[in-house]
Amino acid sequence: MKIALINENSQKKKNEFILKVLERVAKKYDHEVLNYGVEEGKDVEIDYVGAGILTGILLNSGAVDFVVTGCASGIGVVMSANALPGVTCGYVSDYVDATLFQKINGGNAVSIPFGKFFGTGSEIWLESIFEALFSSESLSGYPQERKQIQQAQKRKLEELKLISHISMDSILEEIDKDMLYQMIHNDFFEENFFRDCLIDSIANILKRIIDAWE
Repeated sequence: MKIALINENSQKKKNEFILKVLERVAKKYDHEVLNYGVEEGKDVEIDYVGAGILTGILLNSGAVDFVVTGCASGIGVVMSANALPGVTCGYVSDYVDATLFQKINGGNAVSIPFGKFFGTGSEIWLESIFEALFSSESLSGYPQERKQIQQAQKRKLEELKLISHISMDSILEEIDKDMLYQMIHNDFFEENFFRDCLIDSIANILKRIIDAWE
């Protein structure tokens, strides 16, 4: 599984710490982590709206399988991400949230309130969340007694999003290009996204934006 980490501007100084814990857990279960967000020394600006948009780009293009994101409260990003097609983002503040989201909702992104819970014990707190999301047991599927019900509800949600959202291509054509360029005009994005992207139409739109601004 490819997992993207997207920190937004307010959590820049925590990126290295979050990445270290996420990579440690991911390595145990043979997942790959890609640090797409804001970090020290990287010329990238992403607010909570941008974090949601970037989540949508990465998931709709197939460049990653899952996104770990968040902001100080976690609420801004979860609203932004769920405004995009193809994104089912849960608000996760602890191990219980993460377990229920992964086993019951089966989404593809989580927003964590990084500003709310940092302090003593933060490494244990984060590691427990990532274990609940990415361990082999967590990814084994719905509880058997609820499997059919939860699969049916997930299909209903996916069908609802299909009719209530325009396509990712259409969003990228209409979105503020300055904001988008701030998120994608860096070496890491260009090297990793265009290598991993599975949807040519999304890649072509983003390449056109980068070329136009350079």
